[in-house]
This record gives sequence, C-alpha cells and structure tokens, in this order.
Amino acid sequence: MSNKKVAVIGAGLVGSLHAVLLAKKGFDVDVFERRPDLRKADVIGGRSINLALSNRGFKALEIAGVADEIRKMCIPMHGRKMHDVEGNLTYQPYGKENEAIYSVSRGGLNQTLMNLADDYPNIHYRFNHRCEDLDLDSNTISFTDTELQKPISYTYDHIFGTDGAFSAVRNRLMKTPMFNYSQDYLSHGYKELVIPPNEDGTHRIDKNCLHIWPRGKFMLIALPNLDGSFTVTLFFPMKGEVSFESIKTAEDVMEFFNKTFPDAVAVMPTLETDYFENPTATLVTVRSSPWNYEDKVMLMGDSAHAIVPFYGQGMNSGFEDCSVFSEMFDAHTGDVRQLFEDYSNQRVPDGNAIADLALYNYIEMRDLAGDTDFLLRKKIERKFSNLYPTKWLPLYSQVTFSHIRYSDAIANGDRQRKIMDTIMSTENIHSNWEDDSIMKKMLSLVE
Repeated sequence: MSNKKVAVIGAGLVGSLHAVLLAKKGFDVDVFERRPDLRKADVIGGRSINLALSNRGFKALEIAGVADEIRKMCIPMHGRKMHDVEGNLTYQPYGKENEAIYSVSRGGLNQTLMNLADDYPNIHYRFNHRCEDLDLDSNTISFTDTELQKPISYTYDHIFGTDGAFSAVRNRLMKTPMFNYSQDYLSHGYKELVIPPNEDGTHRIDKNCLHIWPRGKFMLIALPNLDGSFTVTLFFPMKGEVSFESIKTAEDVMEFFNKTFPDAVAVMPTLETDYFENPTATLVTVRSSPWNYEDKVMLMGDSAHAIVPFYGQGMNSGFEDCSVFSEMFDAHTGDVRQLFEDYSNQRVPDGNAIADLALYNYIEMRDLAGDTDFLLRKKIERKFSNLYPTKWLPLYSQVTFSHIRYSDAIANGDRQRKIMDTIMSTENIHSNWEDDSIMKKMLSLVE
C-alpha cells in the first residue's frame, strides 16, 4: 500500500496528523483544505473552544514525533474546580498524583501539525480546494479551486475523509448502499467568552484546573491559556425561558450572570462586549457506519464520529483513529480491503461509545458535579481504587488516562455504576463511608 498516492481531504487536526503518519510509511500524500492556509492567518485560533489533550492524543503525537513540542504549548489541569452560586469552591482531582489533562489552543496545535509537512517531501498541501464530489468507480475527487474559481480533479489509490462534522466525503458515502448515518443536535449551544490576564500577565484564577460553574440545566467552564487568559464557554439552552434566545440586551446579560455566575463576573470585565460579538454555535453528534467504502475511502475523526465536547475526547478520539490505523497498517498482511474493513469494524463501536459517554458527561458536569451524593461516589471510588488499583479503575481514568477501548470502558463503567449504586444505598453512607466495612463490601461486590 505504501508508495501509492493518497488524498487526505481536510487539513484540520486529524487530517494534518494523519498525513504525517501516512508520509512516515512512504505514501505520497496530498492534503486538501477548503480554507486558506491557517499558518498565514492573522489570528491563530477561530471558532473553537480550547481543547483538552490527554493520553490517547499524546500517543498519536508521539508516533508522529512531535509530542514533546506540543507539551510546551499546553497547561496541565489536574482536576475540576467547581464554583457554586456563592463562590464556594470544590476541587475534584481527575486521576492519581501527577495525572492531568492538558489545555491547548486548537489553532496553535493545528499550525504545528501542518508545519511538520515541511519535514516530509511526500506531503503536499492544496488550500482553497472545496470538495464537490467523488467518483467511487475511479476514485477521482472533483474540487472547486476557490482562488481561481475553476473546477479541478485528481485521482488517488486511497482517500481519507477528515473534513469534519459536515463532511463532503461522508455526504458522498451516504449515497451508497448499506451506509448508515445519523446526526443529533443538542438543544443546547455554546458561546465563547474570556477571562483576561492580570496586568502582569498572570492568571486571575487557578490555572491548573478546569473550572466549572454547574447550574443544573446549563454551565460555564473555563480553560487556561498560555498568555494568562482563560477561554470561557457558556453551554446554554438555545431556546426557552432562560436561553440564548431570551437574553437580548446588555442588561439581560449582566442580570443573568450576576445572579448565576457572580464570582465569574468579577473576573470578566469584557463580558458584555464578548457576549454580543462572539457567535452562538451548535453542538451535534454524528454517527456513521461503515467508515470505509471498499479499500477506496476511509472516514476518520469528526467526519466519521463527531461528538459533543463534554468528555474532552473529540480531538483525542480523532487522534486515536490515526494511531490505531497506523498500528493496524503495520500488522496487516497486504490485503488493503481487509485492512479497511477490519479498521472500520473495530473503530465504529468505539466511536459510538465515546459519543454516548460525552452526552452523559454533560449531565454530570452541569448537574451532578456539585451534588453531594455524586462527590461522595467519587471519593469512595478513589479510595477503593487506591487500595485495589488492579481491581478498580474509575471510568474517567479508563477513558482519559488509559488506552482501553472506549467500547470496553463504557461496559466496565456500567458494571461499576451498579456496584456504586449498591454502596450508596448503604445506611448512613455519608457518615460511614470511611469505615473498613464499606471497602470490604465493595471488594465482595467486585469479586
């Protein structure tokens, strides 16, 4: 399969990384992007909330040889810091000592991955190319060159669609027999806001936490940036009595925030301006199967499985697509069609599992993260895991700090939840949870 000509359609995070991994295997790789070259943009960034990079993503970056460089662009977040309405703080570590997720700029990371192409003469970027159609018989891709305003086409041995949640490549596969597809929008959307740095460039709140203001039906979160600022995101109903639709004026904004997130308002001096200048965006879950068409086309990343951002795994799962394909390619026996089918069969259940986990985690973050029963469950789990690390790895750690398949993690999590339901039903659990009898009962349920 190597030495063949392949196309990667979409020069975002997954496409740029996958191009490097393919080039390392000897492919001649053309990367197409409908937008201009991101590296020449005045502002690196764009519409996206910050991203949380964790173990699965770092594994793929290590294969690409760029993990150490990316770490320098990141800020470690060792846990959640929940803010209640009175401004009281509750801290919940994400994992064991020194385990963290890492806040990173989408634009800066994308630029770094694209710059890797300079090290590979067999990677060629073609910007301002909008994908119009694919001829699946000849594997010919039709584009519009939006700079020259003319049609152009290219033919490849294999095509990888990494062109996002509204993928043109997937749109073509949807017209083939036996292709399954669904998209589901949350009734909530999001809007980016900002906590600026102090005058001396330091952070106004703890920079090594992911800050959450959980409020039941909605929430505010904040992730740190290297320049001392925080990217703040309001996840909020699109319509209804309290929603993006109902907040119309500057007075509405300030009244709502002062009532609901008062300690955040204290560190957000540009709140009014940011609220009206920054767009409101939607949140969609995309599922598809199979991800391949014969040995000609493969979907990866959001093109195959766009998810909501509440488990911090959108980028990580996309990067894992790349690392799993790389490993399966190395192990395959030369039958490319079998490779494509085996890869799709393995990854589709994992894509569906992380989509389900991300949807559930929104409920956990906005509603349960400040709940006393929920916080106690986490304490008991952590204590038991410390005592019996080979018998219990919390679901969050399975997803974030391991390489256990997502589909296995969600099955393990279902078993663990039933055990914890039993433990939490123990009489006087809030006062007796540290008793040895609780750990013994939990051990008996696990074994």
